[in-house]
Amino acid sequence: MMACQDWPEPVIRVQALAESGLTTIPERFIKPKSQRPTVYSHASNQPNYSQTTGEDVNIPVIDMKHFYGMEEGRREEELHRVAAACQEWGFFQVVNHGVSHELMKSAREVWREFFHQPIEVKEEYANTPLTYEGYGSRLGVKKGAVLDWSDYFFLHYMPCSLRDQNKWPNLPTSLRNVISEYGEEIVKLGGRVLEILSENLGLKKDFLLNAFGGEKHLGACLRVNFYPKCPQPDLTMGLSSHSDPGGMTILLPDENVSGLQVRRGDDWITVKPTPNAFIINIGDQIQVLSNAVYKSIEHRVIVNSDKDRVSLAFFYNPRSDIPIEPAKELVTEDRPALYPSKTFDEYRLYIRTKGPSGKAQVESLISKCHSS
Repeated sequence: MMACQDWPEPVIRVQALAESGLTTIPERFIKPKSQRPTVYSHASNQPNYSQTTGEDVNIPVIDMKHFYGMEEGRREEELHRVAAACQEWGFFQVVNHGVSHELMKSAREVWREFFHQPIEVKEEYANTPLTYEGYGSRLGVKKGAVLDWSDYFFLHYMPCSLRDQNKWPNLPTSLRNVISEYGEEIVKLGGRVLEILSENLGLKKDFLLNAFGGEKHLGACLRVNFYPKCPQPDLTMGLSSHSDPGGMTILLPDENVSGLQVRRGDDWITVKPTPNAFIINIGDQIQVLSNAVYKSIEHRVIVNSDKDRVSLAFFYNPRSDIPIEPAKELVTEDRPALYPSKTFDEYRLYIRTKGPSGKAQVESLISKCHSS
């Protein structure tokens, strides 16, 4: 395993660790008992949550064809379903979204192929904590932190001034073209979803997009997650519990292996991906803009002992220097503004240096707003 510089300690490549044949995971990856998967079936070597959540529970699935060319009654019904999903789950899946199924498949395949390149090829793109752009294996710079069981590749897509394809892998040779096309289509999909969310809030259709800085200035970045198989998946997590600090996330999940879990009250629901669907979740910035009508929900990722897993998380964010605050149309005497105005840069600095971790990060702003 190769070590990267500019981190507080040598970086451990989890895939290389998993492929070394170890039968127990290093202590650095063992989570406190309260943060481990809730119920574990040793007979199947797979997490089993039927004792706490029920096998038939899943996040809502929204058919986007109902928003275009459909009768008004059906459209209103689907709008209500999206509103309920944003308020109660903070997550939903979309089908008939307009993105080619072949493109979705190609995007997963090129990244899976990248992660199976020789380690020296991947290390050419090793990242640093300055921007995180490139090939990485840890989030955060706290020395001695308990680590997640995953590697990743992070790249900027929007605004165009930050997009640098020279920082994208050139192996496999098709990756740059595939991801350029994929990013273009996901930005369009994000715009369509923001229109629906704005309309459901009783705002102009372009409200959220404009609040993000408009289509040419919004922020968008891609994090491709690679979760290697793990000999002790009951002791660790692929990605620790958190809410997304940005605006909205559009996730292309692994087509064969489930792993994403969403908090529902005191339970964790393992999301069952619908074929050819994207999973969309509300981030902290939209919770703020909606004055907490929409919810940014805590989620995490489990791993398993049998199969690797790859997913593509496309983060759709406000421009970094635009103040984000509750929409004036959603502020009343009965429901005052719950959050202070902060730019996305200020918010990220706050949660890195002062804020609590997990879902509590955005909720902590409520008390600060009311005490100021």
